Amino acid sequence: MRKFIPAWVRVPVIFFLIAGLAEYFIDSGDKPAFMEQPLIMLFLLFVLVLLIGIESIIGSMDNILYQSLDEEAKARYNAQRAEKPKFVVWLGTTYEKLLGSKPMEEEHDIILDHNYDGIRELDNNLPPWWKYSFYASIVFAAVYMLRYHVFDGPTQIQELEIEYAQAAIEIEEYKKTAKGLIDVNTVEVLTSAADLNSGKALYEANCVACHMADGGGGIGPNLTDEYWILGGGIKNIYRTLVEGGRAGKGMISWKQSLTPLEMAQVSSYVLAFQGTTPANPKEAEGDIWVDENAPIEDVPTKAMEEKTDGVISIEN
Repeated sequence: MRKFIPAWVRVPVIFFLIAGLAEYFIDSGDKPAFMEQPLIMLFLLFVLVLLIGIESIIGSMDNILYQSLDEEAKARYNAQRAEKPKFVVWLGTTYEKLLGSKPMEEEHDIILDHNYDGIRELDNNLPPWWKYSFYASIVFAAVYMLRYHVFDGPTQIQELEIEYAQAAIEIEEYKKTAKGLIDVNTVEVLTSAADLNSGKALYEANCVACHMADGGGGIGPNLTDEYWILGGGIKNIYRTLVEGGRAGKGMISWKQSLTPLEMAQVSSYVLAFQGTTPANPKEAEGDIWVDENAPIEDVPTKAMEEKTDGVISIEN
């Protein structure tokens, strides 16, 4: 493989393969794992250094093997190397410079006198990439010390608290637009045609048997008048769908059958029955319900009269 795939290709490919596996197996949210978890970055840097080190060792072994070739074999190798594209040769040369090793033709100048069963050593300097990485680590350590130990940068606990606070804000913002996260406290009347059409389809599939197609009521109460057994308004209707009716009677809970969005759509469609005239309206049940937050002009006259007499009861 080394003959056909040069080291400057092998090292990045293996490195990014390992980085991709780390990203796949580590849950880091929207950002890359090495950004969310600095230890992953250190691990990847260690892998990169290790790969380059292994390539350096293998390269040195290749150089030793080259020195053991006869002149004819060396000539064939050099001719093959010369046939490579200039760009490939430039990358290979740059890679060798990063290693800081001598060209094979000049290694005789740095061969040591030691001889171990025919194995001889080269007196190479430390690779430039290693020295520069070491210098960079010193600079990083100095900046880190000044930032966090001299100028009182935020501690890990403080950073965590800041992230928690920001996450809470982002969650609340997300809930405002994420219909799938609707609950009894956040539900609002849906007014779009798509939502109301979906609510109508769900109502006709699940609610008509008890409340009739026009909301006039049958087994269930009339949905067109101002009287409500468990309270009116979007929140009370939604709560009734989620929790079901009164114990021992009334409708079942629909939270196992419908999603939060579907229940909000049905609740919004039910409110559309208010003020309509059904074919055979059922007798009123419950008490008149008035939204305490509604403007006075929006409150029905009859409800205002009963409220004045102290008769009205608002059930939540």
